[in-house]
Amino acid sequence: MISHRAVFRSAIYYAVALMLLSNHCFASQPELPNFVVIFIDDMGYNDIGPFGVEGIKTPNLDRMAAEGMKFTDFQVSSAVCSASRAALLTGCYHTRVGITGAIMPERKIGLHPDEMTIAELCKQKGYATACFGKWHLGHFPQFMPNRQGFDQYFGLPYSNDMWPYQPKPKDPNSKIHSHNFPPLPLYENEKVINADVKAEDQAQLTTQCTERAVKFIEDNKEKPFFLYVPHSMVHVPLYVSDKFKGKSERGIYGDVVMEIDWSVGQIVDTLKKNGLSENTLVVFTSDNGPWLNYGDHAGLAHPLREGKGTMFEGGCRVPTLMQWPNVIPAGSTCDQMVSSIDLFPTIADRISAKLPDKKIDGIDILPVLKDPKAKLERKYFFHYYGGGKLHAVRDQRWKLHFPHQYRTIGDSAGGKDGIPVKYKYLNCEMALYDLENDIGETTDVSKDHPDVVSRLKKAADICRAELGDGHTGQKGEGVRLPGKAD
Repeated sequence: MISHRAVFRSAIYYAVALMLLSNHCFASQPELPNFVVIFIDDMGYNDIGPFGVEGIKTPNLDRMAAEGMKFTDFQVSSAVCSASRAALLTGCYHTRVGITGAIMPERKIGLHPDEMTIAELCKQKGYATACFGKWHLGHFPQFMPNRQGFDQYFGLPYSNDMWPYQPKPKDPNSKIHSHNFPPLPLYENEKVINADVKAEDQAQLTTQCTERAVKFIEDNKEKPFFLYVPHSMVHVPLYVSDKFKGKSERGIYGDVVMEIDWSVGQIVDTLKKNGLSENTLVVFTSDNGPWLNYGDHAGLAHPLREGKGTMFEGGCRVPTLMQWPNVIPAGSTCDQMVSSIDLFPTIADRISAKLPDKKIDGIDILPVLKDPKAKLERKYFFHYYGGGKLHAVRDQRWKLHFPHQYRTIGDSAGGKDGIPVKYKYLNCEMALYDLENDIGETTDVSKDHPDVVSRLKKAADICRAELGDGHTGQKGEGVRLPGKAD
């Protein structure tokens, strides 16, 4: 017979084995990481400390670069508001999802509800989600953040200059700032909490979005979250709270950048205080380059060519930092071409979420986050602008511009005190630039490298079949329609 003691001993062994097995299984399940994306409006490549700014102190961004990775060749899909945001949130070229340019208040379109956003992607895994800042992907109810995967929203439905109070030029015949905009509303979720935003309200936006971001982190520290902070600044008109007014050597523009830096510090410090830093990817980037014709109210893109509204590097290469302890090596620099459209698939892979059935264009860049010299899958990147027109195609080294018209202020210093100068419009002929040795796109080397031109042209032809080209009227088989309001 088996003794009671033997039975008891066997039961103890079984219980211990079960506990060890349970612990092993639990340990094998990786903790879901948090994601924070801070998206600045119209910030230039040369506007923060890690990218060589002068006259503006950005200690929190400097610290973020020291503790994370600096990206010197981070590309956005288009050098304009709505298009760039659509690309970031869907992992697609903006042309694929039918969003081009900046959606004006009178337009009845938006990001189609059938498109999957990063927020909806994260929702598959039970994430808390929030958007605090500028939306600009359609202001009708079906297009707003709470209908696109975000649990919480606070901010402006579109750009902060789309309001009735833009400064007027002295010339009564000038058409600058002559658009007849309706009052600018401020939203809390789906409710308008201020139907007519004024200057004093704009001065508090950065602070209010930051306070909400901090509270959101603290409220959700026990569960995974995706926090999207698309600040309205540094887009004109510029406004800053009293705590940073007059603090920089670069006037109000510098003051606004310093307040953005403060905001980053508040968010990063909150993650650290709550023990979340080690498990959180923080991304800091911009929707496009600086709005150069605003002069002293705009940023700089040195040493890049042009700025917002062009697909030269000054318009589409933006200052970008990422921080993720134990994944991203501290103080590292990535010189490889990566893009905002890559965040979607990178997040999807990390949390094992199902990608949408519809095609996306981004690639998983986790290998580069771990090792900036890791090989990526992407061969080419395509630059569309203005009504689905293909302006350029590039690989890691070479960039081929196709004939197109572009805007420039030339040698002008730009406007003053919030009044822009007029752009000149010039024609860009077909030109090949060696970005490895000519980051400023100054010298056409197409005659010296006909093989490179031929290869990039072939890549562009394949892209046109998929995404079309407004220059030729070619329709792309892979282009989807935006959402339309009744």
